[in-house]
Amino acid sequence: MPTFIKSVLIAAPLETVFGFHEREDALRLLSPPFPPVRVLRKMGGIEAGSQVELRIGPFQWLALHTAYERNRLFEDRQVGGPFAEWVHRHEFQQVGSTTQLTDRVMFQLPGGVWINYLFGWAVRLGLYEMFRHRHRVTKRYCEM
Repeated sequence: MPTFIKSVLIAAPLETVFGFHEREDALRLLSPPFPPVRVLRKMGGIEAGSQVELRIGPFQWLALHTAYERNRLFEDRQVGGPFAEWVHRHEFQQVGSTTQLTDRVMFQLPGGVWINYLFGWAVRLGLYEMFRHRHRVTKRYCEM
């Protein structure tokens, strides 16, 4: 399965960076201006079993949080949306006095191997831009 990985070092304690992601408004703060993201329904936070339903541009997206270890990781999976498969793992690690945040996204486009081969680059480009924005926002809020 194609995988996208992007990491950033944040000059803040692990608990601060993880705690930022637990904020009620974190998804709104982390969403880039384009494509527009609107929360339609949210049940819970980021703990396993929580769900969020989104409208992202023209797509409806239902994500289920499937793993949660405080100050270490959380994971969400698309259970309804535009991808054949989507797993996003958020990993946190203390590195000296900083925190390394790693976003790991495993995805499959609908249509099989050839579609992923031909268009996976476009997904990776979009993910790069999205996580560049998210990491910039996270640094701004956590390093204050």
